[in-house]
Amino acid sequence: MAKSALFTVRNNEPCPQCGAELVIRSGKHGPFLGCSHYPECDYVRPLKSQADGHVVKILEGQDCPVCGAVLVLRQGRFGMFIGCSHYPECEHTEQIDKPDDTRITCPQCQTGHLIQRKSRFGKTFHSCDRYPDCQFVINFKPVAGECPTCHYPLLIEKKTAQGTKCFCASKQCGKPVTAEQTREE
Repeated sequence: MAKSALFTVRNNEPCPQCGAELVIRSGKHGPFLGCSHYPECDYVRPLKSQADGHVVKILEGQDCPVCGAVLVLRQGRFGMFIGCSHYPECEHTEQIDKPDDTRITCPQCQTGHLIQRKSRFGKTFHSCDRYPDCQFVINFKPVAGECPTCHYPLLIEKKTAQGTKCFCASKQCGKPVTAEQTREE
């Protein structure tokens, strides 16, 4: 349906503010219902009724540790998460998938550990758990070990045409490390 045709589709429903007829309009977030006497009356309503918003499921038996209300499973722009049913009064949220803790010490700060995270596009990466104090990030799976060439304290695992191999995680070195060299350390 053309954009101009959307403005003429009648819904035969009166506007709750002024009593004029509601029409289907098109906006940047998709079609919606709006008053036919716009701009005098600015009433708008989503075309699809969303009684629960982005609540997917109520989690019975699980209470919010902050306010004591029931927790719910929600769909957000970065995926599924657990949140309080009294949002926005209570803003408690929890992750569904806890990040994988590799227990490998961060080579940059030497105090934090590398954990697996996901970007907003769904790609997996590993970063220091002390972020934002330490901003170390790698896009490959970390492997405990030391580079025999430059003595950098971290190796990464890459998939190549010959199979999965370990390489030095240092951007200046990046040399391949054989399995025998990683066992010697």
